[in-house]
Amino acid sequence: MHNKETLFFIGTILASNKELENINYLEQKLQSKKIDWDSFIKVSTSHFVLPALYINLKRLNFLQYLPSDLVDFMEHITELNRKRNEQIIKQAREINNLLLSNNIAPVFLKGTGNLLEGLYEDIAERMVGDIDFIFSKKDYNKAIDILIDFGYEPVIKQDYYFPYFKHYPRIRKKGSIAAVEIHKELIIKEFSKEFNYNFIQKDIQKFDKIHVLSYQNQLCLSIIATQINDYSFYYKSISLRNAYDILLLSSKINTSTDFSNLNRLKNPLNCYVALCYDIFNKANSLEYNKTSQTKKYLLKFYKLLNNDELRLKHHKRTKRKIFISYRIKIIFESFYNKELRLWLFKRITDKKWLSQKINKFDFKND
Repeated sequence: MHNKETLFFIGTILASNKELENINYLEQKLQSKKIDWDSFIKVSTSHFVLPALYINLKRLNFLQYLPSDLVDFMEHITELNRKRNEQIIKQAREINNLLLSNNIAPVFLKGTGNLLEGLYEDIAERMVGDIDFIFSKKDYNKAIDILIDFGYEPVIKQDYYFPYFKHYPRIRKKGSIAAVEIHKELIIKEFSKEFNYNFIQKDIQKFDKIHVLSYQNQLCLSIIATQINDYSFYYKSISLRNAYDILLLSSKINTSTDFSNLNRLKNPLNCYVALCYDIFNKANSLEYNKTSQTKKYLLKFYKLLNNDELRLKHHKRTKRKIFISYRIKIIFESFYNKELRLWLFKRITDKKWLSQKINKFDFKND
């Protein structure tokens, strides 16, 4: 099974609970015994959706069609993820209670927010990395001090830290399962005036003292996290973990109209919904506005998906372009941003960092 076939096969499984017409197709496909299970494992693990696949297949009673050793492996990973998520929920609630007691209401984001609000039928479906949350900028420094006093400390200890635009450097408390990202922004600087705390605060939801984004803004952020912050819009790639969140959220809102209050972000977000619509076998809930831009985007995505060599070249070229652009922005911004200027000076005078960079060139072999 080609990677393209695997991608769409996985998408059909993930959409099976929302699109019942996929069930007969899936059963026939599984019974055919023409599935490349190595490719299935490779794609599902790289996209962090193996537990979601296991749970959906188990729900349909289709695990009987899978190799027994694969079922055992999927079950093991799913149970590990369930235990991890139980601890993440407990840790997030502890943080929430701590900050609330200091008159700060954190708004939990992405995977952790989804778990806390009960988006998934089974908490083991979603693989979560960090615990992310945001609040008003006036509480930003206060919240950092509170968590540091509570025992959280930087994951990577350095003499100086890059002044991150979106969030404080990742912190972790000894004995806790997850690292924490305290956000001051939701998106890279280029789009921050369009989607920020002031934009999302007006319709924040509250579940049992837990604050999360509205379903509309959850959908937007789920796309933004990969399409904008991770540059998938330029790479023409997809994250099935984020796409699955979008599929689940699409049953709660109208995806074809929920970007109407955005400007520059409207097209990248609409293009991603168009891609999700295809990947999830034209799921009815994933409506989108068909435009010349979405058509062009999908054509480019499939052109790259069907050609490994072309996709690799495109990825390298895009990565290089983003890298150069990012470095140029840092240099120019340092002229008027004192914090960034100090970081840049410390970096270029750091003998240890310079030594690491020089060693990469390996001059001894010249």
